[in-house]
Amino acid sequence: MRKILAVAAALSIGLAFGASAQQKPLKVVVVYGKTGPLEAYARQTEAGFNLGLEYATKGKMEVAGRKLEVVFKDDQTKPDLAKAAAEQAFGDDKADIVVGTTSSAAALAMLPVAEEFKKVMIIEPAVADSITGDKWNRYIFRTARNSSQDGLAGAVTLSGDISIATLAQDYAFGRDGVASMKDALAAVGSKAKVVFEEYAPQQTTDFTASAQRLFDALKDKPGRKIIAIIWAGPHPLPKLMDLKPERFGIELAPGGNILPVMAGWKSFAGLEGAIYYYYAFPKNPANDWLVAEYKKRNNGALPDFFTAGGMSAAMALVQAVEKAGGSTDAEKLIATMEGMEFDTPKGKMQFRKEDHQALQPMYHWRMKKNATDTDLLELVREIPASEMKLPIRNKR
Repeated sequence: MRKILAVAAALSIGLAFGASAQQKPLKVVVVYGKTGPLEAYARQTEAGFNLGLEYATKGKMEVAGRKLEVVFKDDQTKPDLAKAAAEQAFGDDKADIVVGTTSSAAALAMLPVAEEFKKVMIIEPAVADSITGDKWNRYIFRTARNSSQDGLAGAVTLSGDISIATLAQDYAFGRDGVASMKDALAAVGSKAKVVFEEYAPQQTTDFTASAQRLFDALKDKPGRKIIAIIWAGPHPLPKLMDLKPERFGIELAPGGNILPVMAGWKSFAGLEGAIYYYYAFPKNPANDWLVAEYKKRNNGALPDFFTAGGMSAAMALVQAVEKAGGSTDAEKLIATMEGMEFDTPKGKMQFRKEDHQALQPMYHWRMKKNATDTDLLELVREIPASEMKLPIRNKR
């Protein structure tokens, strides 16, 4: 009898070990624009995503007993390559979840792939409203902020009778950004009004002609006059300042950007805008850990805009799979993630049920006097998600 019990116990242990050993890895493919004009953004996303997985799994790099396998694919910010990378990820690589990508145009090309394969895709860090708007499908969740959140946060900094001319890149990010700014100003009842729109190619380096059109549109307007800039990559603010808009009484409003870009603005004390993330603003355990660990591993450098975004996407992914009991079945994940609240370096975010857009705080900043390359901004105030009445733009 004892021998039978011993054999039974051994079989039980062996079966349990076998079941554990047979747990399929959790395969995640991150698509990003590692080469091209948005390379800095992509590298931050990669660093933040890896740190986020480490933080969310307490260093184990496994979720619900499944070992994590992460593959990064470079789409060079090209829509056709982004779509092909997503197809390869879900098809050949058998990825459970795809995350990405850096460019809004590239992200838009990826969206139908998630629907075709019926697999969940997390969008980070692309911003265009249309991603969770008219191009959205139910497999898409976005941890990144969208253009409307940028616009609503920016509207807070533009109060009073103001004539605004916009300078934006001539693709989805820029055009959605301008449309969202106009909607946001109307939504908050602002007296500020967009009176002129200027669009320039993404690779523009000479802004003389654009500046002349912007100056001509504003110079004879009464009251306060502002050029609002919506731009990704190398920023036109310093070049516009060189053309002396102040001679026409025109101010510049550049929004927020990554630290190396904003360091080029440090001589403009008092400059104001709204930003998605700045390392010194959020006060929570996840951000404290991110700042400390990033500095430790990067010779004292600080985490930036898209480092926080990558970490947020990773934390959302881990929590979703854990709450779904380790399953990456799309229907289980969708049911889990709709309305899900999750921790990030910015504090709590929540996937809105209607369009899977992450609701999140934003920050009103002012450039410090005597700013340095890393100590740039002072917090005017945190703008809570509840204060930004974010429109639902999809056709669900």
